[in-house]
Amino acid sequence: MAEVFAGVSEEARQRMLTHLELVMEANTRLNLTRISTREDGLLLHIEDSLAGLPEVAAAPQGPLGDMGSGAGFPGIPLALATGRKTVLVESVAKKAAALEGFVDELGLRGQVEVFAGRLEELCATRRGSFAVLCARALAQTGALMELAAPLLAMGGRLVCYKAQPSDEELSHALGLQEKLGLTFAGRRDFCLSDGETRRCILVFEKTSKPQVKLPRRTGMAQTKPL
Repeated sequence: MAEVFAGVSEEARQRMLTHLELVMEANTRLNLTRISTREDGLLLHIEDSLAGLPEVAAAPQGPLGDMGSGAGFPGIPLALATGRKTVLVESVAKKAAALEGFVDELGLRGQVEVFAGRLEELCATRRGSFAVLCARALAQTGALMELAAPLLAMGGRLVCYKAQPSDEELSHALGLQEKLGLTFAGRRDFCLSDGETRRCILVFEKTSKPQVKLPRRTGMAQTKPL
């Protein structure tokens, strides 16, 4: 796992491992993750989260948002690795409460905050304020673009962690670029260190204002895609 933490300080590395331990312990009481072993957690949570570090580092300076943070991946590892002010967005109350506990246990209060609500609701106070937004295993790419567009600052980036998106999903997303003011900025395909787990990172940059009024009503991005 040494290469996974390349360029990450020892303090950040230890906090990432502590975060994983906290998640595994909390998972005995809460359904935070399907991953049940430390080995799988190292690969599928920490390594997978840090895989997007190059794309996050290439974004402008400014706050990071983790869309649908769940147990805090990729938001907490990315916050620790980059030092960016970070907002973990989680609409499920019990998960948001667990995230609050992790932030306190890790001594991240002041750098990392938890927003217990929907992304559409976050627009009321944080519209156009994020330099980079990340999403992992949350929704189709087009829906992520719609949810991210009003939250990103101009020039900000949406970093989508994907397994292997279908051609249909990608075609739909690319067709929304002009409408949402987000321009496709790159794709990177790779395998995690087990040599088997395939991943894809898609990046979109906010280059203009959306042509539609956003956000739409809560949940519409997923249930009635543009």
